[in-house]
Amino acid sequence: MTMDREIGDGVGLRGSASPRVLVVDDEADLRELLDLTIAGMGLDVDCAADLAQARELLASNSYALCLTDMRLPDGEGLELVELISRDFPATPVAVITAYGSAENAVAALKAGAFDYLGKPVALEALRSLVRSAIQLPGSGQSAEALERSATDVTARMLGVSEAILEVRHQIVRLARSMAPVSIVGESGSGKELAARLIHEAGPRAREPFVGVNCGAIPEQLMEAEFFGHKKGAFTGADRDRDGFFQAANGGTMLLDEVADLPLVMQVKLLRAIQEKRVRKVGATIEEPVDVRIVSATHQDLAQCVTAGRFRQDLYYRLNVIELALPPLRERPEDIPVLADAIIAKLAARASMDHAPQLSTITLRYLQSYNFPGNVRELENILERSLAFSDGVTVNVEDLALRPSVSDDAASERAEVPATVHAAAAAAAAAGRSGRTVAKVSPDGIPESLPDYLEQVERQAIERALEKTRFNRTAAARLLGITFRALRHRMQRLDIN
Repeated sequence: MTMDREIGDGVGLRGSASPRVLVVDDEADLRELLDLTIAGMGLDVDCAADLAQARELLASNSYALCLTDMRLPDGEGLELVELISRDFPATPVAVITAYGSAENAVAALKAGAFDYLGKPVALEALRSLVRSAIQLPGSGQSAEALERSATDVTARMLGVSEAILEVRHQIVRLARSMAPVSIVGESGSGKELAARLIHEAGPRAREPFVGVNCGAIPEQLMEAEFFGHKKGAFTGADRDRDGFFQAANGGTMLLDEVADLPLVMQVKLLRAIQEKRVRKVGATIEEPVDVRIVSATHQDLAQCVTAGRFRQDLYYRLNVIELALPPLRERPEDIPVLADAIIAKLAARASMDHAPQLSTITLRYLQSYNFPGNVRELENILERSLAFSDGVTVNVEDLALRPSVSDDAASERAEVPATVHAAAAAAAAAGRSGRTVAKVSPDGIPESLPDYLEQVERQAIERALEKTRFNRTAAARLLGITFRALRHRMQRLDIN
């Protein structure tokens, strides 16, 4: 059936034809109910009673949504989920599961399902699911077009490494699903940014994004903060108040540092996620909420489960799909891109005419550093260095940082800007002056990169001073740095 009327609950028509929905279910009564409800939203509906009919319809039509039962006469609904995810990536697919079959819902989401509905089907939940699916960015486009359309959103996650490009690709895929996502990574690695990008690249982009730091809420206030409270529910509750779930209704909620939730709250959170309903403190009835849950933590949730600090059932509910963010020390090739962007932002904030540039040796220092605080620490280091720089070039002394590269892994990552012959020359010069010689292996790799770079820097400055007959202004010009920078370097290296 085709209905050329405006959709009453906000879905809206795309062009002259209504979006088309495929319903796959062997129960005639339920199939008819789904058909009438979805058609009542102004959408075209095709129905199939089994997998074979569904495959035929998919081969000949383009669908904005497929809704399938998990149990079909000639197979499982998961087969259809996998088929559509593989061959029709622009078509979101949702599954209908029997009451209490949480395992089936999780399995479907992991297989690529967009969302799920429980039986008996609640019509308002059905309409909400259909609205979300129809509003997905790029609906009806090819996989290549979908990838291109999400590029602008994920481009905010800067980097050129294979690791970060893979993360951006996963974000694009996760944005087209309502599956709960668990983001894992060290502090400062960009977990909140990843959660925001998942939200902004998906159908809920125009709805609220609510970030909750689970470790910053007093335990006695946690239930009221999450679910809201009624007037008079406790001392100080002088009015009705919504909680995080109500604030995020229709959108996405980030549970940051979710491992810090107390066990009592974990039980209540699990029920809210499974039932998609919450009860305010002091209320007698539950209210429906439509919230996509994204969780994040720097802890190992599996170990927390083993230690008894995190409920296993909540772990499986939150960890349907895991997104792992690599630490900055594992992607040093991203540091130049990140540093340029951070410096440009800081310079603009400080109303500087031009953003200072990192010197080559400064960049090498940063790339050899371990960054325990990841991107957040890089931002702090660069903000401090701009305060000490001459406004033109950020030099090593401006960082106020000595990289720790004593571990083997860091030594392997360090790129030494010299040949074996240059290393030998620098060592010889240091030896003649009576200073400690930085040890360098036969293949040109120093045992201590900071000591080696300091040695090379000292030799370059001394040569420039000798060539200019110790005219520091001329030596600074010869070295391509300012007089002030040369003076700082000479003081740090104790060059008289």
